[in-house]
Amino acid sequence: MRNTKNNSELEVEDKSTEMTEIRVEETRETIQSVAGSAGRRGGMNKYVLGTSLLASTNSLLLGYDIGVMSGAVLFIKDYFKLTNVQVEIMVGSLNVCSIIGSILSGKTSDWIGRRYTIVLAALTFLIGALLMGLAPSYPFLLAGRVVAGIGVGYSLMVSPVYTAELSPAATRGFLSSLPEVFITVGILVGYISNYALSGIQPKINWRIMLGIAVFPAFAIGVGVLTMPESPRWLVMKGRIDEARQVLRRTSSGEEEAEFRLQEISKDVSGGSGSGSSDWKGQGAWRELLCKPSQPIRRILIAAIGINFFMQASGNDAVIYYTPQVFKAAGIKKKKQLVGVTVIMGIAKSSFVLISAAFLDRFGRRPLLLLGTVGMTLSLAGLGVGSMYLAGATTKPVWAIALCVVAVCADVSFFSIGLGPITWVYSSEIFPNRLRAQGTSIAVSVNRLVSGAVSMSFLSISDRISFAGTFFILSGITALGTLFFYLYLPETKGKNLEDIGALFEDKKETTACRDISEA
Repeated sequence: MRNTKNNSELEVEDKSTEMTEIRVEETRETIQSVAGSAGRRGGMNKYVLGTSLLASTNSLLLGYDIGVMSGAVLFIKDYFKLTNVQVEIMVGSLNVCSIIGSILSGKTSDWIGRRYTIVLAALTFLIGALLMGLAPSYPFLLAGRVVAGIGVGYSLMVSPVYTAELSPAATRGFLSSLPEVFITVGILVGYISNYALSGIQPKINWRIMLGIAVFPAFAIGVGVLTMPESPRWLVMKGRIDEARQVLRRTSSGEEEAEFRLQEISKDVSGGSGSGSSDWKGQGAWRELLCKPSQPIRRILIAAIGINFFMQASGNDAVIYYTPQVFKAAGIKKKKQLVGVTVIMGIAKSSFVLISAAFLDRFGRRPLLLLGTVGMTLSLAGLGVGSMYLAGATTKPVWAIALCVVAVCADVSFFSIGLGPITWVYSSEIFPNRLRAQGTSIAVSVNRLVSGAVSMSFLSISDRISFAGTFFILSGITALGTLFFYLYLPETKGKNLEDIGALFEDKKETTACRDISEA
């Protein structure tokens, strides 16, 4: 038969194919090794570092709001005579409304680019901060929280995606974790602002706390205009020469830049080498939600899962309501309550820097699992301390100390694992054509859960006590640890275009290849 090949011809073809694959893989490994060693010798590409730092400063705004609101809420509650439910709505409204920004950010960044989406996020938050600082009433304050929340939603999606698409594989973990670093720094700045301004008249101190965010938002919006566009977005728009120029500045040499460009072009257009100027992310949601392939479905579950457990662990609520928790523990003075949060902020900031420094050395999985195990134990310890304090007429010092240590440990372990790695992982596992809109779906789940936890934390705690709430959060975090162990593969050192293969069924892939060759 004409289509039948003898065994010798098949063996020759198999060996030829195998040798080609080996040469391609050796080339990839050589270039990655050269890039990695160059990064170790020279520290890091300074252009990539500077650009990533600038892009990530957008996340400072969310961190500042989280930190400053934990103290400002004490004064706002008295000023407007709010109930606990109104406080929950005010605090959680920013997180819930950030869902709007998260959902829109994927399509927006595919349409106008990653860089201009970052500018849009900063300007939206600026308007929200201005409204909050000038709020004459509770509804006006809520309106400011809604607008600021939309800006936060844009920022949380686009900053990690931009940084991941710009960064070489060898340093992507560190650079993509910078948004979480800036969130943590922003929280600390918010705590310090609370402490510094708490002595001012209660009528105006909270206005200054919230309104001062206008200035960094404006500076960030202007500064981002000096950054280059994402090379992967440029390739998807068919702007190959511009992408090549960016890659030359963000790679360790010409060879690596050309190799990265070839890999991106191959992934974007199946080998034709260019995208289309008309591309605006069309069909991404359909491919993600309606007719996903098995690997895409696994990627989406992984991204949604890590974002869900990041917020279901209760980290945002712990930060927002720490003063109320310590007030129940027996610390009464507002300045002392705010002072404890500064200690917590210092611990959180220290450990997020440690995690960022070691992400590319140890990988995502070890630090993620270490962080969630530590959080599980810390939240359980916080529950034990709160339980003893709730039932005691005199507050034992050891129980107060246990609560303070447990809270600091919880936020520290969060900063080692879930904090930075959620943004890193979500932004790197989707294919180029689906990255922005896939990440936007995952971040929307993140903000929905954050809002739900923030808006129900006090009400649930009133019913089952702070101790009961912390025990539940500990159990949820333990489930998250199991999910991460079973479902999330390691992505350290992989090019973005190679990560999708980690979610494929290896047996099915091998079987399909054998059938096609036969």
